[in-house]
Amino acid sequence: MQKERAEGGLTIEAIAERFEHVRAETERIVSPLQPADFEAQSMPDCSPAKWHLAHTTWFFDVFVLAAFEPGYVEVDPAFKVLFNSYYTHVGERHLRRERGLLTRPSLDEVQRYRQIVEQRVRTLVDRLDQWPAADAQRVLSRVLLGTHHEQQHQELLLTDIKHLFSRNAINPCYAPDDGTSPTGTLTPVTYTRFDSGLHQIGHAGQAFAFDNEGPRHTYHVASFELANRLVTNGEFTEFVRDRGYQRPELWLDEGFATCQQLGWNAPLYWRGAPGEFRQFTLSGERELAPHEPVSHVSQFEADAFARWAGQRLPTEQEWEVAASGRKVDGHFLRSHQVHPRPSLASGALDQLFGDCWEWTSSAYLPYPGYRPATGALGEYNGKFMSNQMVLRGGSCATPLGHIRATYRNFFRSADRWQFSGFRLARDTR
Repeated sequence: MQKERAEGGLTIEAIAERFEHVRAETERIVSPLQPADFEAQSMPDCSPAKWHLAHTTWFFDVFVLAAFEPGYVEVDPAFKVLFNSYYTHVGERHLRRERGLLTRPSLDEVQRYRQIVEQRVRTLVDRLDQWPAADAQRVLSRVLLGTHHEQQHQELLLTDIKHLFSRNAINPCYAPDDGTSPTGTLTPVTYTRFDSGLHQIGHAGQAFAFDNEGPRHTYHVASFELANRLVTNGEFTEFVRDRGYQRPELWLDEGFATCQQLGWNAPLYWRGAPGEFRQFTLSGERELAPHEPVSHVSQFEADAFARWAGQRLPTEQEWEVAASGRKVDGHFLRSHQVHPRPSLASGALDQLFGDCWEWTSSAYLPYPGYRPATGALGEYNGKFMSNQMVLRGGSCATPLGHIRATYRNFFRSADRWQFSGFRLARDTR
């Protein structure tokens, strides 16, 4: 069948190929799981793997098929409620904290749901060459959004599986370490200076971006210096040895109160004591590697370490200035080894993309002139612009085709189950 180029630069063939690739990657991610692994929910912020499979399918069902498929008929009316995450415009939702109670529908039923919706999306896209160009473009844009939404859930699948397995007394292994982690001398810490000036911040152009990445705007950034790599496990161990978790002068008040309330004394997944630390990974528990980036720390912990080190966290604008124009390359999900790797590069700036999401000191707020979309899709990002902090750069669990310099991730300051790390910044001297 002739594949014509849709208005706006998206082609039917390219979107169809991306759809197939993303859906297949999700199945690859869950392939090591046993049936019981799909059902359990280890904490309210995590979701069962089965729910992720259903919700990413629900997104295509509700926002693509229901919106554009001629003669649309629901697969199951109950799915509209069970697998709705937070879209109040769509209707009722099952409680997030009780997703682990959804033993029905079964995993087989969810997989059939995926297959049915996938085939219907394929059929819809395949017939778009018969549609007016503008209408075809709207469908392709929505399918493209659905693939990026699913890539977000691919990362959440991995972080949720890791948290679930960490709570299991036998320390299950999701995927064996292939032994390809690089070895060598750790890159020494140096700082790169960036001069003050006006900079263009935010996404521009026709390529895909989420609405919270724009509008592009001018922002004055004072001169600053940025560390060439992420803070490591070995460096963070010194903070622990120096009683960093017991010194309130290093912490924001809410951070120290959270630290005391939850009993933090090391990053999430660290076990044991200084000098004997072990770390739980998706390959099971192993000795803590001092040269690897510290991960699974909250913004509170990152900020406390920065104060202890006499430095600070970068703002999101500083991070974007440093990353702008650089090739998006690093340790991403494409390696299939989902664990941060040490910086062994000799370049001035390393690990800006991949390995760990980087906490910033910036609150997650709208850019000047930001307006969310109307309807349910307007709830995708804008409604969360309160009590969240921005992270940049992606992680070892982020699909490569999903990240860019303007991408704004966001979590609460106390959240630790993501692959979140940080690098230091400082004012110019």
